[in-house]
Amino acid sequence: MLPLSESRIVLISRRTRLEELIARFNTQTQARFYVEHLGADFSDYQNEHDRYHDALQGTSRILAHHGRLHAVERRFLSNYIFGKNDLIVALGQDGLVANTLKYLDGQPLIGINPDRTRWDGVLLPFAVADLDRVIPEALAGRRPIKEVTMAKATLNNGQSLYAVNDFFIGAKSHVSARYLIRLGDREERHSSSGIIISTGLGSTGWFKSVMAGATALAGSPASERKVAKPMPWHASFLVFSVREPFPSTSTSATLVHGRIDSEPLLVTSQMAENGVLFSDGVEQDYLDFNAGTLATITVAERTGRLVI
Repeated sequence: MLPLSESRIVLISRRTRLEELIARFNTQTQARFYVEHLGADFSDYQNEHDRYHDALQGTSRILAHHGRLHAVERRFLSNYIFGKNDLIVALGQDGLVANTLKYLDGQPLIGINPDRTRWDGVLLPFAVADLDRVIPEALAGRRPIKEVTMAKATLNNGQSLYAVNDFFIGAKSHVSARYLIRLGDREERHSSSGIIISTGLGSTGWFKSVMAGATALAGSPASERKVAKPMPWHASFLVFSVREPFPSTSTSATLVHGRIDSEPLLVTSQMAENGVLFSDGVEQDYLDFNAGTLATITVAERTGRLVI
């Protein structure tokens, strides 16, 4: 354990919606004109921005008092090299915590909610005001840790990607994805809107919405939709669901839902182009999944560690 004053604390932040608009329209004035011209309330963007940056300044000041502070913006996460003894702090929302976890290898992560009037923050148990108490305890290893199971996709070209919530495998656009799917001794050719593979943490997100729609279409009453119940964050398995599978003379639609534990899920692309595999809803950080590419989906060998 390093002396507290020598510990490295990595603060992960994100751009606000206002900053995204300014990046798009070059100036705040032009961003305001665009939003108000459409009849929307620009003050909501401004208020969110101001609250977030107040929280960012307060967080930075406290963290610098407790260790060597490194600040990283979300878009640079995939290229950042974390040290094995780093303490990671993510200044919300939940998506930022999930996106950060998949780039870590055992380092503890603290989620901070910058605005509890705006964000529920399932993965953000702390406020900025808690940091002076929580940081020394976390650095000394005295805070409890919640383990989070992650998923891993490995391609036959050597590339790999981790997911904290879920994977999507399919086509970039709204055209049908074509692939060969295999689980154990079952194998089918599919034409569908893609596959969602979920962890326990992700079972309350995209996967839940897919299952809710499927069971509703099947006529199941809400009281019987047990499959949509959330799984534990530390569940030792993954679940998958195929979106809108289309049965035809050349494609099937029976291997459309299942559990991934000791047997990996194998998916081979049969798409000439525009096939993708991405995790946690971050479409910009994807792997190409085109003809001949084989994706092997398993429970990851490492887990996320959330400070609580």
